[in-house]
Amino acid sequence: MSRLRLGVNIDHVATVRNARGGDNPDPVRAAILAASAGADGITAHLREDRRHISDDDIARLSGALNIPLNLEMAATDEMTAIALKARPHAACIVPEKREERTTEGGIDAAGQHNRLKSIVSALGAARIRVSMFIEPDKRQLDASKALGAPVVELHTGAYANAPASERAALLEKIREAAAYGEKLGLEIHAGHGLTYDNVKPVAAIPQIRELNIGHFLVGEAIFIGLEASIRRMRSLMDEARGSVGASRSDK
Repeated sequence: MSRLRLGVNIDHVATVRNARGGDNPDPVRAAILAASAGADGITAHLREDRRHISDDDIARLSGALNIPLNLEMAATDEMTAIALKARPHAACIVPEKREERTTEGGIDAAGQHNRLKSIVSALGAARIRVSMFIEPDKRQLDASKALGAPVVELHTGAYANAPASERAALLEKIREAAAYGEKLGLEIHAGHGLTYDNVKPVAAIPQIRELNIGHFLVGEAIFIGLEASIRRMRSLMDEARGSVGASRSDK
């Protein structure tokens, strides 16, 4: 089974910085530490209200990283212009509500085709790898393919936050979506709400090529340090990838 990539989201390092103002802690420093700890890429969400990551952070990340930068962005003209200027390796299009604490569910690629098509086309023409952050649903996978996005990121939040009695069924939805998406020719990523306790069943799904994880790793870093938290996640992912039996269990 192929090695699973880990994208580390450093948004909430910036959240801590912004809680008091000033320059510390620096999300760029966190990104560099993440790379040394085994991250294969860095994800940063530049929100419309700039609640954590700033425009300056994106500029500095672009100059400092020697691993890919994945810019999470709303489907707006402003964010498209920023992405086209920054030219990150990838741009993941996510839904965004001003009042939400975190991204709540996937974007409706099927219902917003006309608005999304020009954005996907513009990013793709700039050689930015476009991904759609969607629910694990065939209709959304079909729509993402029709939009011309080469990558989808399956929202794992429902699975991650579900009570134990419901988790197996939600995991199966992710498995089915990953298999279906790969048959469509899409590259499959996944993320949201993943922790040490729930990551292995998702990591074991063979069609998934990359996981994006952030809030948990930054939180765990308070107790054990950022590099240690990432190395532990990397180890669990590798264990899951090497165990065929883990792909049919959510234990």
